[in-house]
Amino acid sequence: MTAAQRAEQKIVDPSAPGIAPELAPAAAPLPKITAPAERELRLDLFRGMALWLIFVDHLPPNVLTWFTIRNYGFSDATEIFIFISGYTAAFVYGRAMSERGFLVSGARIMKRVWQIYVAHVFLFTIYLAEISYVATRFDNPLYAEEMGILDFLKQPDVTIIQALLLKFRPVNMDVLPLYIVLMLFLAPVLWLMRRAPDIALGLSVLLYVITWEFDLYFTAYPAGWWAFNPLSWQLLFVFGAWCALGGAQRMSRILSSRITIALCVVYLAFAFCVTLTWHIPQLSRFMPGRLAQWMYPISKTDLDVLRFAHFLALAAITIYLLPKDWSGLRSKWLRPLILCGQHSLEIFCLGVFLAFAGHFILGELGGGALIHFAVSIGGILMMWGAAWMLWWYKRNADKNASPAGGTADLVEGRS
Repeated sequence: MTAAQRAEQKIVDPSAPGIAPELAPAAAPLPKITAPAERELRLDLFRGMALWLIFVDHLPPNVLTWFTIRNYGFSDATEIFIFISGYTAAFVYGRAMSERGFLVSGARIMKRVWQIYVAHVFLFTIYLAEISYVATRFDNPLYAEEMGILDFLKQPDVTIIQALLLKFRPVNMDVLPLYIVLMLFLAPVLWLMRRAPDIALGLSVLLYVITWEFDLYFTAYPAGWWAFNPLSWQLLFVFGAWCALGGAQRMSRILSSRITIALCVVYLAFAFCVTLTWHIPQLSRFMPGRLAQWMYPISKTDLDVLRFAHFLALAAITIYLLPKDWSGLRSKWLRPLILCGQHSLEIFCLGVFLAFAGHFILGELGGGALIHFAVSIGGILMMWGAAWMLWWYKRNADKNASPAGGTADLVEGRS
């Protein structure tokens, strides 16, 4: 397959993974959101939001779909999730590397990689069982075809080996393999970043450029490539790490500049106008031909620079409008999002199950906007409920845990 053919088939429109929450019993106390002085609740808030958006985006189009950011710009919840993952991982393991050295922190990173890998294998197994059961029980092979597991049903022995090698993945299971690969190289990245952060970021940019120039990618089974190319998406992950280790502080004056904010607003408005032409074909005639030829395709697979710039603009405006000490972060109305963000691995896995369950319900029952809305809200409530139970269990299991270990547990156990 030529590079041109591959470019035509890459993901060019937004969509990604997701997850959400559920209310606790009335008699149970509401969880109190706490964080160490260094930790930003904004990270948990927006990671939880990314999980909800991903979940909604994985459902068939419905009313709530129009509330996800992919409909109003070039980037979507995936960029939020990967950036925050890089930020929090660097914050925790970078400090561990400073205190305990490269070997100890590297061992902790590899332990975390193993945990994520085991979660991926578990998710893969249960997800296949869920889809296979539904396809057989309701005598509808289209579920297996739509979710991309036909090769498993034909050659389960070969497919399982490929899945263990992260080369075979059903639909909606692309984020965890990407995260595993990015975390696998975190230790050397942190080692260099602690000594020469700008050089580390520069090398990440260089790899990104080389990937685009020579069309590098990871192959997938049975054919094709990874939906999220780690060689490209590493830039966002490394940029998040760079921000966590002092880069954001050094950019604070630039980010707070009115000129910067104005440029970001203009770019977001431009992206909004472009995306309108995707949803309203009649507007496409207003798109200049040369501009469209230059822009398209806007590859999600290789993290197109337009997507990256769109995320940066959103992040800059968010930081400007939402200060670190904003009192609303302690509001009970934001607790569901923050709780889901603090248990992101478990909630992401749950969201994948719920997305297919919602897909099945809507496929069997059909229905209009009301059923679509109920399925979406129901999934979000269940994710909230799962996050609340995880918080409750963790609180009761770790009543005597020292404050010093809290931040590490937060990321190592739930990022």
